[in-house]
Amino acid sequence: MSAHTPPSAPRSLAEALRARDDASLAALLRSRPDLITPVPTDLTQLATRAGTRASVLRALERLDRFALQTAEALAVAPEPASYEILLGLMAGYARDETVAAALPRAVATLREQALVWGDDERLRLVRTARELLAPSAQHPSPTGLGPSVQEATAGMSPGRIQEIVGAAGLASTHDSVSAAAALTALFTHRKKMAALLAKAPEAAREVLSRLVWGPPYGQVTADPAAHLRWLLDRGLLLPTAPGTVVLPREVALHLREGRAHREPEPLPPAVEPAATHGPQIVDATAAGQAYTALATVEELLKDWDEGGPAVLRAGGLSVRDLKRTAVALDVPEPVAAFWVELAYAAGLLASDGEADERYAATPAYDEWLERPPAERWARLAEAWLTATRTAGLVGGRDAKDRTLSALGPGLDRSAAPEVRRRVLTLLAGLPQGAAPGAESVLARLLWERPLRGPQRDVDGADDLRSRLARWTLSEAELLGVTGRGALSTQGRALLGAPAAAHPSAATEPSGPGDKLPVHHRPGALLEPLSPTEQTVATAGAARLLAPLLPEPLDHVLLQADLTAVAPGPLRRPLADMLGILADVESKGGATVYRFTPASVRRALDAGRAAADLHAFLTAHSRTPVPQPLAYLIDDVARKHGHLRVGAASAYVRCDDDALLNEILADKRAAALRLRRLAPTVLAAPTDPATLLEGLRALGFAPAAESAEGDVLITRADAHRTPPRTAPEPVPDGPPPPDATLLAAAIRAIRAGDLAATAPRKPSGSALTGGELPRTSSAETLATMQAAVLTGESLWIGYVNAEGTASQRVIAPIRVEGGFVTAYDHTADEVRTYPLHRVTGVAELAEE
Repeated sequence: MSAHTPPSAPRSLAEALRARDDASLAALLRSRPDLITPVPTDLTQLATRAGTRASVLRALERLDRFALQTAEALAVAPEPASYEILLGLMAGYARDETVAAALPRAVATLREQALVWGDDERLRLVRTARELLAPSAQHPSPTGLGPSVQEATAGMSPGRIQEIVGAAGLASTHDSVSAAAALTALFTHRKKMAALLAKAPEAAREVLSRLVWGPPYGQVTADPAAHLRWLLDRGLLLPTAPGTVVLPREVALHLREGRAHREPEPLPPAVEPAATHGPQIVDATAAGQAYTALATVEELLKDWDEGGPAVLRAGGLSVRDLKRTAVALDVPEPVAAFWVELAYAAGLLASDGEADERYAATPAYDEWLERPPAERWARLAEAWLTATRTAGLVGGRDAKDRTLSALGPGLDRSAAPEVRRRVLTLLAGLPQGAAPGAESVLARLLWERPLRGPQRDVDGADDLRSRLARWTLSEAELLGVTGRGALSTQGRALLGAPAAAHPSAATEPSGPGDKLPVHHRPGALLEPLSPTEQTVATAGAARLLAPLLPEPLDHVLLQADLTAVAPGPLRRPLADMLGILADVESKGGATVYRFTPASVRRALDAGRAAADLHAFLTAHSRTPVPQPLAYLIDDVARKHGHLRVGAASAYVRCDDDALLNEILADKRAAALRLRRLAPTVLAAPTDPATLLEGLRALGFAPAAESAEGDVLITRADAHRTPPRTAPEPVPDGPPPPDATLLAAAIRAIRAGDLAATAPRKPSGSALTGGELPRTSSAETLATMQAAVLTGESLWIGYVNAEGTASQRVIAPIRVEGGFVTAYDHTADEVRTYPLHRVTGVAELAEE
């Protein structure tokens, strides 16, 4: 160990992790859950896993902009680097105080994430992180810096290096390494470097200014101009390939006043309100949207009650069916795709699984309809918040240039729940009633998760997180989570967020760190709720929404033009019956229903008699039943059921043979290929449903009958899928571990590390690292029995039933019947092991 290195300074990441307490290890495993999938056997394995490329990439992508800038600065600093060197790279020669105040937090974040280890005198980036962030010709650094003098001169001839040293005014050296070191010392000496640049031609300084912030590479001819020759002779530009030169890192840092980044961003951009509304207006607007959302989902599934669109061979809705759905709901196609996906995510619709597969409502839809409106909305909102399926992608193209369809595959984006929750959390941090601009929210998200290089979605579009954020803002408004762009009270409760922020919290403070309001503080995110916590939060949101929704009415206003006006939402039995008896003509604050012969026949087909319909209208209308409506019901009822259709393939029977003659004489009935079987019976080679539709198209009013001759009653909710579960979200990597799992994992890792690092007495055969001890059966048994008497712990090698070998530290308690019962320090519990699976035993050295 160097004399300048403190005795406690760790020599590896594993040693740094070993020095952490349990709380610090828990913070690491919580922020990087991939490290305990599966649980490492010891801290050395944990450190190895923390340095793998996939894990490091994942950790880097979850850093905020300033922490990432700090890591990028360490990647271009000497290794190891002191905190003072890092501070100079981040704050510059002028020492930006805002940057200096925020830097300790960034370094602490990198240490917590195990991306940086070592004390403040010897900070080291994990090797994989340094390889990813350090500049190279193939992967330019985000800092815009090029290679160091030492790296750029590695392949240069010794004679040429000595020429550069001499032209720079330095004494010649004995070798290329010392020559490169002399140039480095010159370029990092501020006064000497300033004096050297003062002699440079104006055109040479202009060239340096163009390269200083990157990219640091430039092109030169075989016979460069005089000002370029001046730079090349003094090493201010160094050749990297024929015709290509680079600005050395040390020169660029001097020209940048010591800063690794042109614009360090120590503070997150504030989410500024674009408009402010009264909280009551926001909640009322959101409640109105929530009611509209419920009505839209009900209308969608009611339209698919008797079997919805067919399922494409590849899965999902066809473009034509989506357009039809959009027309039926009177919304644009992207909005229709959102409602379809929302109902699917909530488990209210699915494919029926039949041979001719179609979409239909699930049994859960009927249960959902029976719940109070606020609870129905809460279920939709919770499904939206946690779903990974992303309706905004519908109509786009996947990686194989195939169209992404609603309800089809390829719509899951694991980042969607996190982005939705984060966007709503940012809104929750604003004063109640404040609505931010979309660009303000996007700028904040980009600071919290900056893009490292061109990040594209599978369909080729840039910046998936920004698109998810925009979709979140629009979908939250459609669903009633927000109102007029501001988070509603029920939306805040859905997140599990505390009460609204005080208006003074919206102002941006002058200092960083703990002076920031919670909603501006980096990392101050609302953590995703556990399933139990989310259930509680959802119930709370429903309670807050319930008083804001309009009370259902038990009456309508009948009018003489065969319409009925519902001045508000209707109670469930009234709405269901009126939906069968009449067609919706217009929606809005008041819904207008129109009575037609077809709608009245639909009610009669559902088993209602004319007297039932008259009684129903009389009971629920605040106005007298108009005479035209009464005549319409009686006229349709008089004709209904005179014709009977059954299976022959299909037949028509009627007591009035003149009516059957009329059907046979109608040329439009030729396609039905009817033939008379008896004076009162006609037969057709088609199924009863087709025959029913054909006769109705001719203006008749047939009724279906059973094999016993009874009239079949058709119900609107007859078709349901078998029980289906809602689609499971696709997780974004391993889920964050809970407290119980963290405690168990840390205990196992500590115990395994104790076994791996416990000192052992020297044995006859030297053991290499990781090799299991080997002893004979007799020696193993004798050592075990002696340890039972003395109470000492032993180091053993053990092979389990699957053939996996491991090292363990045990304290034997009892040896009998070919088994040893011992306290296993590695597992922190008493276990029994077969002696024939113990490869060997060794005593532990005394401390």
